[in-house]
Amino acid sequence: MSFLEELGAWPRARIEALIERARPEDVAAAIAREQRTPEDLCAMLSPHAQACLEPMAAEARRLTRWHFGRTIGMYAPIYISNVCGADCVYCGYAVRSGNRERRLNLSAAEIRAECAALAAEGYQNVLLLTGEARRAAPVSYIAEAVAIAREFFPSVSVEVYSLDEDEYRLLCQRGLEGVTLYMETYDPTVYQAVHLKGQKTDYRYRLDAIERAGRAGARRLSIGALLGLTDWRIDGFWTALHGRYLQRACWQSAVSVSFPRLLHTPARFSIPHLVTDAELVQLMLAVRLFLPEAGFNLSTRERAEFRDHLIPLGVTMMSAGSSTRPGGYATHVDETLEQFAIEDRRPPAKVVEAIRAQGYEPVWKDFDYAFDETSSR
Repeated sequence: MSFLEELGAWPRARIEALIERARPEDVAAAIAREQRTPEDLCAMLSPHAQACLEPMAAEARRLTRWHFGRTIGMYAPIYISNVCGADCVYCGYAVRSGNRERRLNLSAAEIRAECAALAAEGYQNVLLLTGEARRAAPVSYIAEAVAIAREFFPSVSVEVYSLDEDEYRLLCQRGLEGVTLYMETYDPTVYQAVHLKGQKTDYRYRLDAIERAGRAGARRLSIGALLGLTDWRIDGFWTALHGRYLQRACWQSAVSVSFPRLLHTPARFSIPHLVTDAELVQLMLAVRLFLPEAGFNLSTRERAEFRDHLIPLGVTMMSAGSSTRPGGYATHVDETLEQFAIEDRRPPAKVVEAIRAQGYEPVWKDFDYAFDETSSR
């Protein structure tokens, strides 16, 4: 079975009707329930839920502390390539974005230097990223990068183009732990309108990719929609539904959700559905109540003060000191094209201070090599 069948049972019109029909008493009932249904999720995404954010936040804090304690995992992205053959109209890496800054693949020595720089900061969890360029950055190149990163970090994940199951299995054999893959938008019409070239135009192949990663042995699966491409309530609902589906279909993997919000885009693209801070908060709270066991990732896309306020609302993983350009830590610090501008530019130590100020403890590593059968240590 594919998530596509479950998605087909929840078309936009059905979700919109449920959100429209939701009343304050439906929101209160959803907050009070122990197990929430998709109908409850619609109620919590409805305009009436805006008056209930405080009780939703209290329940979100309770659930997060019950399942995750008062800990926030720390991670950092390492962009190993910014070469891209896709044309995603909202992205700075797109082949027709108009950007002229330098594009490259990091060499093995440069990847090792980037890893060493982050390891010196204390990181034990990294995310390797590329553009959508299977020819320029083939699976063999990504596999080598994973193996290099595993020399430095117990936990290595990737955010790359969609792969076949056997390709994900190869990466897992080289030491990969997690896969992050954003659908960008679950609306097929909008999806086709914003993805104009390359493998990424194949909606079904991308939709099923994260499940292929789970079947291949990835222990952490992270999903998300790029908020701003369409109505945040609709894409937020579909993201949460996908998360619950993956918890069943890939039960041996931990599922997490990210909430990337479009803020900076190339000049040729105007964000059609800007998401406000209050709307992002409502979405995070609703998804936390619907998916109490899912991790929540929070990147440096958001400004520092706002990130600090989001910490108690269900966040379990945070990046810090991030660069979105290849070589951004040690080898090409200001020389290459970045994917997007980050908002929170604080060094890791300052983010750690902010986490502790909120009453949480930053965690750099949450398991030992002794429990990792892919390691020779």
